Amino acid sequence: MGAMSVDEATAAVPAAAPVLSLYREIDRADWARLAAGLTQPLTETEIVQIRGLGDRLDMAEVAQVYVPLSRLLSLYAESTKRLGGETDAFLGEPDSTTPFIVGVAGSVAVGKSTIARLLRELTSRWPGTPRVELVTTDGFLYPNAELERRGLMERKGFPESYDRRALVSFLTEVKSGAAEVRAPFYSHMKYDIVPDAAITVRRPDIVIVEGLNVLQPPPTPNDVAVSDLFDFSIYVDADAAHIQQWYVERFLALRRAAFSNPNSFFKVFADLTDDEAVARALQFWNTINLPNLEENVLPTRHRASLVLQKSADHTVETVLLRKL
Repeated sequence: MGAMSVDEATAAVPAAAPVLSLYREIDRADWARLAAGLTQPLTETEIVQIRGLGDRLDMAEVAQVYVPLSRLLSLYAESTKRLGGETDAFLGEPDSTTPFIVGVAGSVAVGKSTIARLLRELTSRWPGTPRVELVTTDGFLYPNAELERRGLMERKGFPESYDRRALVSFLTEVKSGAAEVRAPFYSHMKYDIVPDAAITVRRPDIVIVEGLNVLQPPPTPNDVAVSDLFDFSIYVDADAAHIQQWYVERFLALRRAAFSNPNSFFKVFADLTDDEAVARALQFWNTINLPNLEENVLPTRHRASLVLQKSADHTVETVLLRKL
């Protein structure tokens, strides 16, 4: 038998199987095209008020990334409510639909708090989801006195520093349709839970739950995970080196602003020089926040319904949406 030609040899090699994924990968340009025909309801002043320290959020980013995302969330919420109503009708029972719960996870300084606030404002502008509440898991941190007692002050923000049972109980009541549910209130100025203060949730259309570890699996197979109570979840992703830079920049900005308040827990950092402040920020990042990201936060990314991948300038460059 003679030697095969190049064309025959190429044809004999099996074609590579398509790469399968749980997610649709949508680049920035394609995602931005979804904004066509959608109204950007926020003014520049409103965006400035929503934007956190260090976030580079502008009108274009809101219109091209977050308006389509808010519309997608409202569609999911409306569809879930409709399915709930149809299920109740099938069972011959009165309407018992409950709030649609959205989790927002990601590292310290990645911008998840800004995104959560922004989505609260945007989703509340859609006709089907006018009542939207935001709850942060900071309120479910153990009080500082309890963290001190447990030797966990240096691990504040790690999973073990949260009262996970209280958070699960809160979300269970929300998802069960309770008329009114209260969450503890956390003061970033005091760096502690405020006694006798609370955030009250009264059966809104959507509840957004923002926090570092909201996508953590349950500690044991018999436990309920916080994310088991979510209808949709978002992970805000970025390269760790970029997040480190954002963290340092935010620390410097806070030193000039909130840290200078005499009532601030962090007032001891207000008089640091720039070099001292950078060194202290890097110390916090390398000993607390980076280990927490690598050990606890990043491993939960694959549990999200949608991943926002940010570039070095805080803009979203890719959206990963889990297939239904």
